[in-house]
Amino acid sequence: MTQDLAARIDRLESIEAIKKLKHVYMNECDLGYLPDRLGPMFVDEAVWTSAVFGHHAGRAAIEEFFGGISSQIVFAAHLAMNFVIDVDGDTAVGKWRILMPCTMMEDGEKVSRWILGDYDEAYVRKDGKWLFSRIDFLANFNVPSLESWAGTETVREG
Repeated sequence: MTQDLAARIDRLESIEAIKKLKHVYMNECDLGYLPDRLGPMFVDEAVWTSAVFGHHAGRAAIEEFFGGISSQIVFAAHLAMNFVIDVDGDTAVGKWRILMPCTMMEDGEKVSRWILGDYDEAYVRKDGKWLFSRIDFLANFNVPSLESWAGTETVREG
């Protein structure tokens, strides 16, 4: 019984640590995508991928991506919700939804946009700390704020 209770407590504490990792990640994105703040949240062999924003393999490539994205997304408010996190020892997987009002530079002009998407993620615990090992972002839609998203939606395959 004691071992079972310890495992349950570890699982719950792990879920809370992963939620905090995700929320700190999103907050740092909203503060300008600073690579030196975001990079340490990833393992060296991590992958960040998106059909819209590209495929970035390895922590150095992910940091380079974040170093450049702030010139494209000049304002962002990542609003995360609907999380499901499954923990298995020192690894875990998670799914999140995001609604992101943002300002993007397009042809030298600022454009207000709405992005709705989902994150499919993997995490690993190293030295007692949870880190991202994979982020796969799917934009369900990405439209200027005054346009309809009807007909532009994309949904992740089951």
